[in-house]
Amino acid sequence: MPKTLEIVLIFLAASVGIVALARKLHLPPLLGYLLAGVLIGPHALGFVPNTPETRYLAEFGVVFLMFSIGLEFNLPRLMAMRGTVFGLGLAQVLATTIIGVAAAMLVGIGWQGGVALGGALAMSSTAILVKLLGERGELEAQHGRDVIGILLFQDLAVVPFLVVVPALASAPENIPVALGIALAKAAVVLAVLLFAGRRLVRAWLTVVARRRSNELFILNLLLMTLGLAYITEHAGLSLALGAFVAGMLISETEYRHQVEEDIKPFRDVLLGLFFVTIGMLLDVRSVLAQPLLVLMLATLPVLAKFAVVAGLSRFFRRPSGTAIRTGLALAQAGEFGFVLLAQAGGLKLVDGALMDAILAAMLLSMFAAPFIVAASDRIAMRFSRDEWMLQSLQLTQIASRTIKSTRHVIICGYGRNGQVLSKLLAAEGIEYMALDLDPERIREAAAAGDAVVYADASRRESLMAAGLARAQAVVISYADTAAALKILRHVSEIRPGLPVIVRVKDDTEMDKLHAAGAAEVVPEALESSLMLASHTLLLTGVPVSRVVRRVGAVRESRYGLLRGFFHGSSDEAEDLTEGRHIRLHSVILEPGAAATGRTLGQLRVVSEDLQVVAVRRPGQPSPPVGPDLLFQAGDVLVLKGTPERIAQAERQLLGG
Repeated sequence: MPKTLEIVLIFLAASVGIVALARKLHLPPLLGYLLAGVLIGPHALGFVPNTPETRYLAEFGVVFLMFSIGLEFNLPRLMAMRGTVFGLGLAQVLATTIIGVAAAMLVGIGWQGGVALGGALAMSSTAILVKLLGERGELEAQHGRDVIGILLFQDLAVVPFLVVVPALASAPENIPVALGIALAKAAVVLAVLLFAGRRLVRAWLTVVARRRSNELFILNLLLMTLGLAYITEHAGLSLALGAFVAGMLISETEYRHQVEEDIKPFRDVLLGLFFVTIGMLLDVRSVLAQPLLVLMLATLPVLAKFAVVAGLSRFFRRPSGTAIRTGLALAQAGEFGFVLLAQAGGLKLVDGALMDAILAAMLLSMFAAPFIVAASDRIAMRFSRDEWMLQSLQLTQIASRTIKSTRHVIICGYGRNGQVLSKLLAAEGIEYMALDLDPERIREAAAAGDAVVYADASRRESLMAAGLARAQAVVISYADTAAALKILRHVSEIRPGLPVIVRVKDDTEMDKLHAAGAAEVVPEALESSLMLASHTLLLTGVPVSRVVRRVGAVRESRYGLLRGFFHGSSDEAEDLTEGRHIRLHSVILEPGAAATGRTLGQLRVVSEDLQVVAVRRPGQPSPPVGPDLLFQAGDVLVLKGTPERIAQAERQLLGG
């Protein structure tokens, strides 16, 4: 049997490979972890046995997930969304759980197992849906807010399920007593921890923060999270409940946002290990032996859940189009469903063969989630007359605002950048039409007389209604490369040659956007650096004309003179792992290096994605860089390119 360290190494190796593949295919990493577990589990390749030690290791992922949910549990947010959270969310969880219990009893499973299965059925994937809706720009739409509200209640509902389900494993005649004891324990422990712990946690974190040590702060977070999890477990409850309480206590302090950032790496890694162990539960042979059952269990719950969510949404007086979109988004299974399913399986509340089929069905529904959400627009338009009328009315309103406009500017996104641009255009007498998806922002701006409407700028119909055929330019004011590429594709099909100005965060995607047809790409990181440099030059006495000339030269080169910088350990991790960022790197030619005594032309290291921008010689003027430059021992070469090409060039120069 593999040792614990061997199991962890197998987990990590499988996760790295499969998750990298999932990212390449633009699938959620969660699905990659599940697939990794299927492959290395005891029912497939058999690298890792399904032992109590393995499952206990996986529980730490749930601990940090519940801690994160506790951080989000704050009264102001709940009060702001109380109608959706405690109205629509509560109704959805109750109705879905009741349906699950009824279905379980019809097929011969006891009501105890039905409660666990109904709770698992009620859950949807927060990780998948937030990512999908965020990419589609729908988090601020009505159905997006409803989905987030329901997901928030689902996350909170996991806590009572974690308390109730273990009590259901008792003998039938002892269930009322066991359930009462479990609920009483939970109430007492929660009351003591919440009332006694609130002031203690705030005071202790303040003491720790004053030491100004990030390591000490993180160690205290781990101690508090795991310590409270230990207390609740020894009180007969669960590890996850204690972690949830720890998150709640910290959410009331001013350190909440710092804690979220510090705990994220631990949560993501350990949660990934948890999903690997969930994938290990799947017996592929058992699934292949009963494919019709798996298909039925993957289809019927999704349809039933869609009907419940859409029906309740209509009951709460949402438009039919919103109800359909909300139901489609929440129809698939979720990560907490796996938590409850694993708990039910460990307590023998559900038969093992049926558990395999249910697990496979949940996996299939999660794989289908991106495709279901992508098709939600077409489905809502087809089956909802209200949605069709609303879309038509919306486009008509946009068109009526721009029907007399010619040579106007279409602004995609009306945040701070879009609003500043609109003011400057208006000052010059240039008409504009702004498209945005934030209802509150639109309501306030439109009331003030701004030309802004509710519309998705990445949709072809919205751009046409905004007068794309008559516009003189399009400006994408928000930094979203995926949405910008959609807009550029529509513009190139409808108005090839129309100037499109795109805002991006940095220079990573500049070449891709230029290739897609962008006339100008403005990287805010480089532009802010340029403004900082120009103000510094002016205040140090450099003439205005020279500053303007230098700034103009940088912009004319499309920021090529500024692209690339020396990276350090304090730079963000995501910048260092993408492998696409242009950066600078210094290489010292020690005596005996392969490049010593050879010219730059002979080495052939220069290419489109790698340049030698400078050569420094101690005590001598820097020689001009060219094909005839002869390298000497002690030369310091400044390379500019992608991390991969820089590494290749360094090996070639040094002879490694």
